[in-house]
Formats: sequence, structure tokens, C-alpha cells
Amino acid sequence: MSCPACGHALSARNAGDVTVDVCDGGCGGIWFDHFELQKVDEQSESAGEALLDVRRDPGVVVDPAERYSCPKCTDGVVLMRHFWSVKRDVTIDECPECGGIFLDAGELAGIRSDFSSEDARHAAADAYFKEVVDPLLDEERAHSAEELAKAQSFAHAFRFICPSEYLPGKQAGAAF
Repeated sequence: MSCPACGHALSARNAGDVTVDVCDGGCGGIWFDHFELQKVDEQSESAGEALLDVRRDPGVVVDPAERYSCPKCTDGVVLMRHFWSVKRDVTIDECPECGGIFLDAGELAGIRSDFSSEDARHAAADAYFKEVVDPLLDEERAHSAEELAKAQSFAHAFRFICPSEYLPGKQAGAAF
């Protein structure tokens, strides 16, 4: 398998019970198969320490704006780039097909220093969404309540204008 960032051959490295592919002697990136990153992403997970010192070649320069192709999927799937957490400190490249994740050199250290635990990361995400999304939802609820009140008002007025024998379902023997 080749490194998606620099094309150097990836080599296997054990980190506890996880075996990942590292660009040792190239750009220093790390490829994690689906769900492997979650086993080394916290400071309390000592297995991740072995992945913080991947040897880099200073002559290898990686363009951070370049989009990477998945090294595992053979059909040239482009990795999606997104933030790891709501702190927006670290961007990761994730394969939409196989779920693998590629981290550029130094990004694992950033992820491990972001939050002390998975619960802390989820709590920060909940707080962020409460701050950003809840006001939008409140605005939409108020707008919807206003629209509902208008519709109910119109229906109430219409009920007095139109006698009940003309309303669907109110006529004796009516088909509707």
C-alpha cells in the first residue's frame, strides 16, 4: 500500500493490539483502518504513544491543499477532509467507502491533546450544537407556531363563513 500524501510505501507498525500503516521515512503520515483510530486517540490510551514518533524525511514536502485518494480502495476513492472535533484544531482525511482515516504528520498528537476522553469530546460537541443549532431551532419553532396560529385563525373564520353542511364529510349521504 502506498501513502496517499507522498506515494512512499506504507509499513506496518503495532500500537498495542492495533496494527496501522505508517509512512516511515516519507511524510510521516499514518493510515488507520475503520475504527482503529478510536483505540489510540486519547492520552489515556498508552498504545498511541508508539505512533507519535513516525520518522519523517525532511525532503518530502506534502501540499496540504491536495486531495488524497484512498490507499486501500482500488477504485480511486477520494478521501473526505473534515474536522476531527468541534475545536476544529485537526483535520482528518476519511474514506467514504471503507471508513479508513489518514492522518498527516503531527495530527495524531493534536487529536490526543484535544480532549481527555471520548465523553469529553461528546460533551464539547453537545455544547457546541446547543450554542449554534438550538437558537436556529427556537427561531424555527417560533416561526412554525406563528404560522400555525395564522392557519388556525383562518380555519376558525372559515368555519363561520361556510355552514357545516357544505364542509366535506358533513353532508348527509355525501361521498366525501
